[in-house]
Amino acid sequence: MAQRYDQNYGEGRLDIVTLGRAGIDLYGEQVGGRLEDMASFAKYIGGSPTNTAVGVSRLGLRAGLITRVGADHFGRFIQEELAREGVETRGVIEDPERLTALAILGIRDPDSFPLIFYRENCADMALCADDIDPDFVASADALLINGTHLSKPGVFAASLKAASVMKAAGGRIVFDIDYRPVLWGLAQKANGEDRFVASAEVTAALQQILPLCDLIVGTEEEIHILGGTTETLNALRAIRAISPALLVCKRGAGGCIAYPGSIPASLDEGIVGRGFPIEVFNVLGAGDAFMAGFLRGWLRDMPLEKCCEIANACGALVVSRHGCAPAMASWEELQRFLAGKWPHRLRESQDLEQLHWSTNRHGERDELTVLAIDHRSQFDDLLADLGSSDAQRVSRFKDLSLRALHELADGDSCYGMLLDGRFGARALEAAADLPYWIGRPIEVPGSRPLRFEGSPDVGMTLRDWPVNHVVKCLVFYHPDDEPELRAQQDRQLLRLFDACRSTRHEFLLEIIASKNGAVGSETIAQVIDHIYALGIYPDWWKLEPTTDAAAWEASEAAILRHDPLCRGIVLLGLSAPQDEVLAGIVAAAPFPLVKGFAVGRTIFHDVAHAWMSGTIDDDVAVARLCENLRVLVDGWRGARRARVAA
Repeated sequence: MAQRYDQNYGEGRLDIVTLGRAGIDLYGEQVGGRLEDMASFAKYIGGSPTNTAVGVSRLGLRAGLITRVGADHFGRFIQEELAREGVETRGVIEDPERLTALAILGIRDPDSFPLIFYRENCADMALCADDIDPDFVASADALLINGTHLSKPGVFAASLKAASVMKAAGGRIVFDIDYRPVLWGLAQKANGEDRFVASAEVTAALQQILPLCDLIVGTEEEIHILGGTTETLNALRAIRAISPALLVCKRGAGGCIAYPGSIPASLDEGIVGRGFPIEVFNVLGAGDAFMAGFLRGWLRDMPLEKCCEIANACGALVVSRHGCAPAMASWEELQRFLAGKWPHRLRESQDLEQLHWSTNRHGERDELTVLAIDHRSQFDDLLADLGSSDAQRVSRFKDLSLRALHELADGDSCYGMLLDGRFGARALEAAADLPYWIGRPIEVPGSRPLRFEGSPDVGMTLRDWPVNHVVKCLVFYHPDDEPELRAQQDRQLLRLFDACRSTRHEFLLEIIASKNGAVGSETIAQVIDHIYALGIYPDWWKLEPTTDAAAWEASEAAILRHDPLCRGIVLLGLSAPQDEVLAGIVAAAPFPLVKGFAVGRTIFHDVAHAWMSGTIDDDVAVARLCENLRVLVDGWRGARRARVAA
């Protein structure tokens, strides 16, 4: 994941605080039709200053947000997502009287993007001057305010107070004109996409903030409303008469022009940066990304040409993707984009999309110790051995296993569970309120060639899974497999990888080669190379234990050769006795890409047999599960400490 702020720059301070809209964007997933005909929607955080806060955070600045959200599920989602993105949320206030704002958006064609705002008495528009914490504002070097939060007396007073505090503290004020006529009551509620309606009253309200501004950014239509005329040069001159701020005019596919001083005789005589002609898939959010990119340069005192180039690049990346905040570029991704040549249809670049995915994942884990209890066929066998058909006993045991994990982990997010949806559905539901890593199997147990549970379309199956569930797939794969078998399994893995990315699920690929051929030091590395050659990039690998250091070295090198941003490797147990699993852990610990283990039957099998046969009760079962897991965790952590010491 991208480092969310520059460790060497102002670590005790924020670079910028943004103030204003925060809500939920519901983006239509069907493209090329009417909003009326869209059947499903993707949920993202939204609101211009919220998007920009995410954007600058991804680019390495330290950002905070001042707003209100409802004391509701969406308000909590916004706060959680901002925290995951590295945005400081001390300025986010929960409003128990109002709901979180909502916008419904669609992509009809390159020029049409229907948009409906649900903002009647919404939480962020209740922001008031008393909500502004002067210490929080003054903890940043700059403040971003926007036009929508000048449209009502309460939010106007809040914006003005925050700006006054920032100026008194010696900081800089950024003004995003952000003109939406519908939010000023100047367009029909169904016309949320309208960009311009002339209004002397709006012009007068917006101009009140100009003497405080150091940077003003807007489209030509927004420059028109701020300057009070539809002649762009005259509007710029009217703004310049009130404010000495740097003026930046966004011109869509034409890039942007910056005016640091007097307004020239021609629009093109300002300062420009390199533009990026790419296919426009979704223009919504491009301005917020542009602002984030410009701020990354401007707040670091880069030349204006470079600020414009970065801003144009960030806008180009976002218009090529679905969504606003999730489409924002990371700093690593931006550097790759600026240095390369890309197809006109940018989103078809696998290299760039992989970098976007891997540098913007949430929840980095340097350690992962997982109780794997996603087994299905093994519990069917256990029931048969006991002469029982009571599947609810298995489900109850998996509930106890979650209880055991929680008792041992006590909230430590380095712990996790692998749980299935057949026997473990209730445990999966209970785990939603806990901080642990959750993986879930998709393969039909023992299938070779690989088959998937659920719908024939694996993507439809994954659409039913919570987005924080990591998709785990076990494939029995050996380099010496028959070509037709390999081809069948390759096709399935490609389908699954595409489905994971489409549904925004992380992917753990488990490889077992030893059951279908001899395994040497290079065997697993050969499989890893082959998987990457297919264009598949697992977020996690789950590999067989071995005490062969050369095998670990080859596997780690293969992963790093193709995907240095891979989350890591966890060891599986293969039902080995505890001492053998511990020996495997000790052998793997010296390799930094190995993050821990995901072990199952070594931990639970004997306990499950005793509990399901009635020879031990719930408490004893939980205690034994805890102890078995603790032994492996202690073994892993001890081996890891030895690696660090070495």
